[in-house]
Amino acid sequence: MTSRERLLAALERKVPDRLPVTTHHVQESFLRRRLEGLSVQAFFDRFGLDPILWLDAHKPDIRNGAYFYPGRSASGPGAGPGLDEPRILLSDSWQLRKTHLPDHRSVRYEFLTPRRSLSLVMRTDENTAWVSERLIKEKSDIDLIAAYAPAPLCDAEAVNREAELFAGRGLVRGTVPGFDVAGQPGCWQDAAVLYGIENLILAAYDDPDWLRAFLGILLERKKPYVRSLHGAKFDLVELGGGDASSTVISPRIFEEFVAPFDAELIRLAHEAGQRIVYHTCGGMMPLLEIIAALGVDAMETFTPASMGGDADLGEAKRRVGDRVCLIGGFDQFHHFLGCAPEDTRRAVRRCFEAAGPGGGYILAPSDHFFDADPELLEAYADEAGKCVYGRSAGP
Repeated sequence: MTSRERLLAALERKVPDRLPVTTHHVQESFLRRRLEGLSVQAFFDRFGLDPILWLDAHKPDIRNGAYFYPGRSASGPGAGPGLDEPRILLSDSWQLRKTHLPDHRSVRYEFLTPRRSLSLVMRTDENTAWVSERLIKEKSDIDLIAAYAPAPLCDAEAVNREAELFAGRGLVRGTVPGFDVAGQPGCWQDAAVLYGIENLILAAYDDPDWLRAFLGILLERKKPYVRSLHGAKFDLVELGGGDASSTVISPRIFEEFVAPFDAELIRLAHEAGQRIVYHTCGGMMPLLEIIAALGVDAMETFTPASMGGDADLGEAKRRVGDRVCLIGGFDQFHHFLGCAPEDTRRAVRRCFEAAGPGGGYILAPSDHFFDADPELLEAYADEAGKCVYGRSAGP
């Protein structure tokens, strides 16, 4: 099989020729520091991994007067997450003022509306970026988002151009866009970035009606994008996020405030002909059946207890493996750094023995990795290539 055929077979819960093996986003800082600036796709070739092409291809709805902020740095389809500024949508009633703060690592984004402004602060280091000041400071701020924030559309033509150039090498992945500058694909996760997860959990108990209104506003902002996915040649579109993991919120909060909103996006994505992978980096085991019942096509990241999660791949396979493809489960913290290659190989085998039987499993780290020993990446990919279906899963 080609890499693409192998990955698609797993997504369709079929048995491929061997265990598909890949990774989540490849960090540019890792490529610079460890591999002399190797390109992302050259990284996949270098280590013999099944390639993933991540496309960020949204566009403004010009019918509603939206346009891109002209000052962003150049990236586009094929650019994964990194330190480049994302494309920001503006309109006549949703303007932007940027201020670089004295620490040289933080930027204030102030969105100007006819009523008042909203602001957030992003801070960066050489690896990543994070929010240091939340956008939503008063509960009435959500009304400004509802009234003025432009909603993105999918640029299907750009997706298809890049997918054609990819020439069937592997999977083409995208995400449901989060809020501009900082956001997450899922409605709850987007709200957590904008308001803070602690505040969000308290609102679930103290002001559930306001919280439902907030999540509904974010849902309505995501719907145009998901509807516009018709004809876009994605193989997999990501929804969810770690703030909905069971190590952060209870199953009851998930069922009441996460599932109803994300379920609507999954329904619309399927109507648009797209597969959805639900991303939960953190605890998953109490949520497995709830997430599977949303109708998702795949689930990730199955973070093991050794990395702060709770995933038991074998149990997950037994409980939901007949309904969804499983992606992830590999402990990149302990087996991409500072161990013997034989330990990495054994960790690959354990994942294959737990989730591989019957197909429907893609080996991947449980989310990003920021550093790795090249020889351990080689062992990871090489051992996965030896996990051949139709033969014993043992060494």
